[in-house]
Amino acid sequence: MLISNYFMKNTKNKNKRKKDLYEMLGKLPDFRRAQGRMHELRTVLIIIIMAIMSGYHGIRAIGDFIKKNRKDLLELFQPKNDKLPSRQTVGRVLQNTDFNELVKIFHDWAIGYIKIENQEWISIDGKAIGGTIDNRQNKLQNFISLVSIFSSKKKQILRVGKIENKKESEIPKVRELIKQLNLENIVFTLDALHPVKKLLKQLLKVKNNYVVGVKINRKKLYNQLKKTRKKAKP
Repeated sequence: MLISNYFMKNTKNKNKRKKDLYEMLGKLPDFRRAQGRMHELRTVLIIIIMAIMSGYHGIRAIGDFIKKNRKDLLELFQPKNDKLPSRQTVGRVLQNTDFNELVKIFHDWAIGYIKIENQEWISIDGKAIGGTIDNRQNKLQNFISLVSIFSSKKKQILRVGKIENKKESEIPKVRELIKQLNLENIVFTLDALHPVKKLLKQLLKVKNNYVVGVKINRKKLYNQLKKTRKKAKP
């Protein structure tokens, strides 16, 4: 159980130079009633994170992870009456925990293990979550989308944000995520949705560069770029 061993080591022997994820998760408000609560919220969440990082995706798979690694998890967390979270508990926690707060805590922890180098290329893109699409065939279509900031070199996601298509735009979420990263001397790559002045000025203001796609339907900008390209020296 490689991922679990990693967390066991870092939970028992705290590294003062790096933040303790288990301790940080304790700051999340618990949505459940105190009466009848068997496990701390942070215990359920850290087990879910261990499972996902070990390749177990989905509630049923996380339940399998808990069963297969029961001995190690009992030794690590020492739950009351030797009872680990059930699959139903995992499902309730995933449905009701504040996504934005959880993501912020996880990223604040993870960034201590990632070193971003000067001139590293960072990709930004949003993808719809297929199972969340409503009214697929008409103008009322709505879905949840995840906007990710991805290190191409390290093949790691540095930040992720959630938006609801009918209520929010991807552009302000991208600006928010870039601000949270607080990086300099980075090359950001963005798709054709993002050649907007406010975002590009934000990148330049903190000494970053960018590569942005431009579609032909942005005629004025597209033609300006074609002229600039012709004038540029090879």
